[in-house]
Amino acid sequence: MSRRSAAEKRVPEHDPIFNSQLVMRFVNRMMQRGKKSTAQKLFYESLDLVKERAKTVEPLEMFNKAVKNVTPLVEVKARRVGGSTYQVPVEVKTSRGVALATQWIITNSRKRSGRTFAERLSGEILDAANGAGASVRKRDETHKMAEANKAFAHYRY
Repeated sequence: MSRRSAAEKRVPEHDPIFNSQLVMRFVNRMMQRGKKSTAQKLFYESLDLVKERAKTVEPLEMFNKAVKNVTPLVEVKARRVGGSTYQVPVEVKTSRGVALATQWIITNSRKRSGRTFAERLSGEILDAANGAGASVRKRDETHKMAEANKAFAHYRY
């Protein structure tokens, strides 16, 4: 790590269809082995499936709601004090919260049962937007862990 200055945050370009930076961050996180066009195809296909299932709401709004519902507010970080390790609750910055939310949605959609990845991803997006699903459960577990370790908040750094 450089001592001179903090590294500049690289901002991804907007995606071509929705002109959204969040969509591009999600696609970049979905990508495997550098195949961005495949990841984009799968993402847009899953949004088409979301549009079919939830006819009243726009698919991009549904996706944004899903990411917002999964984004954690607090997390725990391990902090070593005097030979023992404590799980210290720490507030999450918005960029890290969105990164965690996208990671959890993608991971849990890969674990789901279904035929294609687009179907599994659309199911996870719909569940997360409705406040259910494995991704929302993961956020709740993270919040419970932080709540349980609130006594160690004074070790925050």
